[in-house]
Amino acid sequence: MTDSNEDVISTLNDLLESCRDGEYGFTISAEHTETADLKSLLMRHANECQTAGQELQALIRQLGGEPDEGGSMSGALHRGWVSVRGVLSGHSDQAMLDECERGEDAAVASYRKALKQDLPPAIRNVVEKQAQGAQKNHDEIKALRDSYKARH
Repeated sequence: MTDSNEDVISTLNDLLESCRDGEYGFTISAEHTETADLKSLLMRHANECQTAGQELQALIRQLGGEPDEGGSMSGALHRGWVSVRGVLSGHSDQAMLDECERGEDAAVASYRKALKQDLPPAIRNVVEKQAQGAQKNHDEIKALRDSYKARH
């Protein structure tokens, strides 16, 4: 037995917030990085978050729900932290990577929580695919962050 439509819609809206937070966080971080390659990578991740969010919005509507607007409170706090941290650290690439990794930790946790729900198979497939993407982003950002730390 799968969760009711309302529960599934709520779970998908939680993930949608996470995607919006990621899109915003990666975009802001890209704006404050010095390195063209890093800026490009962060914008690619922002676009991936945007695409995932659009996919979730479509699923929510298919279920008869309405996608929530905006991002989460923790995302708003994360965005504020990115801003404060950037000012304090002079917007270093290292600081931006630290914040992106922190944001991806939250995204991975959101997907893990969602996958504990009893989702309909077609929706579970989408959520699993997106969870793998979030984990891949996290691992890539973490490895890049660690390599920046080792060099500086």
